[in-house]
Amino acid sequence: MRLISLDVLRGLTVAGMILVNSAAAMKYGAEADVAPILLHVSWDGLTLADLVFPGFLTMVGIAIPFSMRDAKFDSAQRSHIFGRTGRLLLLGFILSNLYWFTSFASGDWRLFGVLQRIGLVYCACALLFLLAGPRARLILAAAILALYWPLALLPSLDGLATDIWVRGHNFVASVDRLMLGNHLYVKGPEGYDPEGILGTLPAIAQGLIGVAIGELLIRRQGPAARQLAMIGAAMLIIGGIWSLAFPIVKDIWSSSFVLVTSGITVLALALLHHWLDREGRKAGIAATAMLAFGANAIAAYTLHQVTAGVVTWDLLLLPFRALRETLGDPVASLLPILLYMLLIWGAMEWLRRKGWIIKI
Repeated sequence: MRLISLDVLRGLTVAGMILVNSAAAMKYGAEADVAPILLHVSWDGLTLADLVFPGFLTMVGIAIPFSMRDAKFDSAQRSHIFGRTGRLLLLGFILSNLYWFTSFASGDWRLFGVLQRIGLVYCACALLFLLAGPRARLILAAAILALYWPLALLPSLDGLATDIWVRGHNFVASVDRLMLGNHLYVKGPEGYDPEGILGTLPAIAQGLIGVAIGELLIRRQGPAARQLAMIGAAMLIIGGIWSLAFPIVKDIWSSSFVLVTSGITVLALALLHHWLDREGRKAGIAATAMLAFGANAIAAYTLHQVTAGVVTWDLLLLPFRALRETLGDPVASLLPILLYMLLIWGAMEWLRRKGWIIKI
């Protein structure tokens, strides 16, 4: 059983990752005034840029029941899970430190990153899928989210005043500073890693929510758009209310952030499920185009990471420089981004038409 909606949503998420990363490159590399919705918030809050990574993690969880429903917890399966996790961690470490590998004197290397978090979440969720029942996994996810709130409010280990509404002033960030030293994404006395140590726990809870959604889709054996919409809306409402006390903060993966982003992802999946997965329905051009990104998600992200500087090449910046006064920076800055994304899409579409799926 394979859901076109899941592949399309995964493709949209990967395209979103490339879009927001390229927008940041345009802002800092080409000094363009890009649309704020394409940039991450400084601390609390939510923009389009903050939705793509948690959305991908939710889909990592959703895909596990589809790929492992007949699997057994034997040595071969353990080797597969740990092997894939190890490859994701290694590739993530390489991509997180490309500039450091070219010049060791350029600064400290970074231990964590996007693919490292994906690898850890996949590993935990895959093992729990094989070792625990659906109810136990949901109880564990709920417990992680509930206990993460008081954990984040504990006094910082390095004496920094604790204020969950101020960037870096919390127990979660202090653990990163203490354990990782200078090997962080955000430097300085208020530094931390947005894919750091304790933040991996609620990220695993997000993956487990995805596992539960995947199991629901398998059990239903039919359209489930209405049920998905109700679940997504419930998580969105609960997370929104919770955010009044425990703010939506991507950088520490707060519990309210998990619920709100999971809710939005499931609502998007409900819409696509209703549109694409009904018998006799055909995917439109836009949905079909996203299958190229969805089928080779890790390959697309990796190619983007190693070619990220291309978006600020003079050749791609020509339409931006020619039209920025006429269209304004927020619109004109999208032109080189879209050209760059088209290049990445072309490579992934070529792989799709060849029937080649690059797996990690």
